[in-house]
Amino acid sequence: MGRPLVLEDVHALQLPGEPTIAPDGRRVVYVLRTTDAAADTDRFALWSVAASADGWSAPRPLTHGSTDTAPAFSPQGDRVAFLRGGDGPPQLHVLPVGGGEAARVTDLPAGAGAPVWDPAGTRIAFTAPVRPERAEHDPVSATRMGYKADGAGLLRGAHQHLHVLDLATGEVTQLTSGDWHAGRPAWSPDGARLALAAATDPDVDLTHRTPVHVVDAGGGPLTRVGDGLGIAGPLLWTDDGAALLVTGQPTVAVGHTGLLHQPLDAATAEADLAAPLDRNVMPGGPGYPGGLPQLARDGADVVFCVRDRGCSHVYATAVDGSGTLRAVLTGDDVVASGLAVGAGVAAVVLADPGTYGEVAVVDLADGAVTRLTGHTAASLPEVDLVPPGPRTFTVHDGTQVHGWLLVHPDTPTPAPLLVDVHGGPHNAWSPVADAAHPYHQALAAAGWAVLLVNPRGSDGYGREFFTGAVGGWGTADERDVLDPVDQLVAEGVADPARLALTGYSYGGFMTCWLTGRTDRFAAAIAGGVVADLTSMAGTSDAGEALGLEYGDPVTDPDGVRAHSPISSVHRVRTPTLVLQGGADERCPVGQAEQWFAALRAQQVPTELVLFPGGSHLFILTGRPSHRVGYGRRLMDWVQRYAPSVGLAGPALRSEEGLVLR
Repeated sequence: MGRPLVLEDVHALQLPGEPTIAPDGRRVVYVLRTTDAAADTDRFALWSVAASADGWSAPRPLTHGSTDTAPAFSPQGDRVAFLRGGDGPPQLHVLPVGGGEAARVTDLPAGAGAPVWDPAGTRIAFTAPVRPERAEHDPVSATRMGYKADGAGLLRGAHQHLHVLDLATGEVTQLTSGDWHAGRPAWSPDGARLALAAATDPDVDLTHRTPVHVVDAGGGPLTRVGDGLGIAGPLLWTDDGAALLVTGQPTVAVGHTGLLHQPLDAATAEADLAAPLDRNVMPGGPGYPGGLPQLARDGADVVFCVRDRGCSHVYATAVDGSGTLRAVLTGDDVVASGLAVGAGVAAVVLADPGTYGEVAVVDLADGAVTRLTGHTAASLPEVDLVPPGPRTFTVHDGTQVHGWLLVHPDTPTPAPLLVDVHGGPHNAWSPVADAAHPYHQALAAAGWAVLLVNPRGSDGYGREFFTGAVGGWGTADERDVLDPVDQLVAEGVADPARLALTGYSYGGFMTCWLTGRTDRFAAAIAGGVVADLTSMAGTSDAGEALGLEYGDPVTDPDGVRAHSPISSVHRVRTPTLVLQGGADERCPVGQAEQWFAALRAQQVPTELVLFPGGSHLFILTGRPSHRVGYGRRLMDWVQRYAPSVGLAGPALRSEEGLVLR
């Protein structure tokens, strides 16, 4: 019998990620993230595991750097290119797999991006920042939006552009330039061209269109592919070089990302290869599991990830659309990320309720899974995690809302309940162990019930559900959060006098919104706050794009204000802790300050905590002390208010359930 997890245990976690697999499928290299608590930073090194006659070897470190990321095998499988930071910006390095030292192969002023090998293994394509010459204190001028980015701040005219490194000569050639950003490149099968997504139009900040382009590997003008009316993301070539497989959407709208088969000589994509699943294609990203679509080694099939009921699964289908979609790796508690394809197998990081993610290989023919690592057990050998139980609730209009409930088996009921609303709004809670939210486990171990519900707008439940809150933030999905609370109270699971509410980003929006609509919650913690949609549109680095979700404050100011929590802040009586990254550009710090100031003016118990230098993603990638501190402050707040006080105002409840203002 092990012990429960405590917040500081995350400092001991060893978290694998970014796997790359040799072309023959017999070696996997991955990034292992660890924490140096004394230095208050994370460390990143490359590790390797290889197949042998007796199975797979034990994992071993391949590099001893502290900032090694983005590994990519050469087509011959003899070298790995990767990024290494340090005193300066990250630069490309190449390491012989058979032994030897890593050689630095770029020395660019602003660093390099993730490597993409050409088919011959003689060149590497990548994007890198290109910055104009200007003094540090020169004013920053802008004629369109997009002049800043979360995690980077003011861009000061810098743009990501395509470069190619010739390994024989060491020469780096910049292939693109302009007032726009180049997306991740993909080599044509003959190595003569590169394809990339790039929003090159002068009014892209208003249209959001991101067309696909092709450029000669030796340089030259960009050639647009297709009609350019949609949003393109990561892409790859078909083996015959006649078409591209594009992760994207054919039009600019809130909806699923597809896997579009786009012939080079056609105006529009022929088909969305993933459409029959009615699920979102997931190329992966911070806080969003999945992996880049890749061709199977014979070129006939494409392998990709989709989200299903909060989990991330792997599928395959014929590149020409002639076959049926085939499940490669699925399950009710499976989250796969970091997809990489070798001969007959795929490498992934596989997470489940008992692990924070382990490197595994999956047979593409029969789906057999072989786990190659055991980092969770090695880093937390004495910890027993509380497994989440699946729950489905029928809400007021008959919609089925799905999620998970964490309750320790020894917890007496009714228990205090924390409801946590995810961000996005198109993210989704999954049942796997979650290093970014260790307070879920810590509270469950302390006798709390923790509800992780996926309301309308959540990913993994079909397009209709995915778009169910568009134009109706708060009003369309509030009962998807509150009706399950009523049901848990009615079942005797949750104590109605000890209910707490939290959420981050869109969850922070919902926390503010709901506390302005009901006094049911005894405590609230709003993180990454969205309080005023009108100011959000003009100050967020993604404000214009988010307008597709909730409306245009210029043409419909009254409608947007009606969905802003600030319009109901005068009704809030719930003690509220506000947690915010001090350098957040996605949900700017002024949103949190505005909410805090309004509560303080009304003498509602409140506290504002700013984490210096924290971007919007600081709860995932920020300082370890900040990540733990976020959870510690949250736990202290709910323990302070929820167990010891009743409702902050009259109970707004009828026989039918919660009554909203």
